Amino acid sequence: MPWAILDTNVYIGHWERGLYDETLARVRQAFIVRHSSVVLSELRRGARTKAAQTVVANLMERATVVWAPQSSDWWEAGKLIRELGDARDWDRSKRRDFQNDVLIALTARRHGATVVTANQAEFELLSREMGVPVLPV
Repeated sequence: MPWAILDTNVYIGHWERGLYDETLARVRQAFIVRHSSVVLSELRRGARTKAAQTVVANLMERATVVWAPQSSDWWEAGKLIRELGDARDWDRSKRRDFQNDVLIALTARRHGATVVTANQAEFELLSREMGVPVLPV
């Protein structure tokens, strides 16, 4: 069975707005979901209430496998962000914001996983550039 990584925005949309129920049910049937250390960090950083912190902590506790970027992923991310940012005239802020998406995509590519995301535009760009499969929600 193939693997998938859920992007941060999928968790947030599901938890905060009740979105993606049908898509997530299909993902659970078609994929083994693995957790990204980058996504878990983003979720923890954004958990502002005690209830949100508990939800994120519970997710981390249940995460039997957590995939993390390797040092080579960080190195490649720097090059890719520079090239894409230069070609699109991105400012520093945009490049910095894009870094975690690149790290998630590189981690997924290394494991042959699909990224499930609500951030369709950026991950479709990464899919074209890197060949990582993307499933928009």
